[in-house]
Amino acid sequence: MNRVVLIFVLLSCFIPYAQEDISGKWFGKLNVMGSELFFSLEFQKNETAYSGTMDIPQQNAKGIPLSSVTFENKTLVFNFEQAKFSYSGKLNENNEFEGIFSQNGQNFPLHLSRTQTPLKKLNRPQEPSPPFDYIIEDVTFSNKKDKITLGGTLTTPKTGNFPIVILISGSGQQDRNSEILGHKPFWVIADYLTKNGIGVLRIDDRGVGESGGNPATSTTHDFAGDIEAAVSFIKTKKGIHTKKIGLIGHSEGGMIAPIVASRDKSISFIVLLAAPGIPCDELLMEQTFLIAKVSGATDNEIAEVQKINKSVYDLAKSDLTNEALKSDLEKVFVAQLYKDSASINLNENERTLMINQQVESVSYPWFRNFLRFKPEEYLKKVKCPVLALNGDKDLQVSAQSNLDGIKIALAKGGNKKITIKKYPNLNHLFQECITGSTEEYREIEQTFSPQVLSDMREWILNQTK
Repeated sequence: MNRVVLIFVLLSCFIPYAQEDISGKWFGKLNVMGSELFFSLEFQKNETAYSGTMDIPQQNAKGIPLSSVTFENKTLVFNFEQAKFSYSGKLNENNEFEGIFSQNGQNFPLHLSRTQTPLKKLNRPQEPSPPFDYIIEDVTFSNKKDKITLGGTLTTPKTGNFPIVILISGSGQQDRNSEILGHKPFWVIADYLTKNGIGVLRIDDRGVGESGGNPATSTTHDFAGDIEAAVSFIKTKKGIHTKKIGLIGHSEGGMIAPIVASRDKSISFIVLLAAPGIPCDELLMEQTFLIAKVSGATDNEIAEVQKINKSVYDLAKSDLTNEALKSDLEKVFVAQLYKDSASINLNENERTLMINQQVESVSYPWFRNFLRFKPEEYLKKVKCPVLALNGDKDLQVSAQSNLDGIKIALAKGGNKKITIKKYPNLNHLFQECITGSTEEYREIEQTFSPQVLSDMREWILNQTK
């Protein structure tokens, strides 16, 4: 899914006496599955500890706190519990940190230095700009079951009796614009649809922006509860036709939309954008293969990664208690870490910290639930019209296998009101692309395919005549 690594910071640590002073700015570039993520750290030192902030300019993230940081014996260690990542690096003779970034059971080399790599200025021609010939309202509403408040933006045409859609983001916590790498796809979709007579509600995910709740303890089913709360809220708004409410879900959002529609028969239609149609453990295996292949990995390298991933996924989706799972995962990660040349400079304490973080990243509720998820269980209960779209260069949710899975599942439930379309040369974000690689996402100026926008508009209006 579209799980781009998000890194956030407020650093605090105990510093022994004769340590180097790491105050000031540090810069790094993380390479994950062919995608580059740039970030900067700025440390400040008081008498006993450091504090600091981290920015991710590609995601407009600034000054968000880490869970913990230590700097001792030339070793910097920090972690962030919410995103389940950690870093451990040693300061070398060139005053640069060489270390390992760990997340979701995987390790990536990460180099921190005082030298900043300048980012190319982004051009996003589709980003909406005023004046807006429709109504824009910032809203809040409650998920009463989970006792949290959610925030979002409602855009509506100036004339009443219009259909309305709720946008549902992919995996990883997104803001209401679903912003990624300088793109704001949900803002682009909302602007286009509202200009064409369709109201749109887009929401900050749990723990982001104006929305409360703790995503670290939440699962896909909890997020579905947030969308059900959004549906209830929409029904209270004046001018909205309660029999013309639909859902548009991207990636994991395309899992959530069928959950909600299978339980709420008032949902008039759903649009599935790059949605899973096969069991999610199979999806992740296919995703890893496709991304590694386009990134230039050899068949042997891919086979080794897939072997490790399968063993981890099989454990995580099992019925093991969390305690037993962590014990078994630790054995897998210990064996793997000692084979990893990138970890050769780490001491035993650093290795232990890294392994513990990997274990936590795989054993937390969302990931275990995701691996067990079978889209068919909900799709076969959906009776409303469904539009399922994907690009043929999507490497994260492969078009053919997942569109076929959606079609078969809906047919099993007797739903014949389905339209499926696969677009040439579109990636997971529905950008016109060359290879579909995640590293292209930022470089492509287009945020969302105009053809897909047009097809969604036409289909929704036809369903709600």
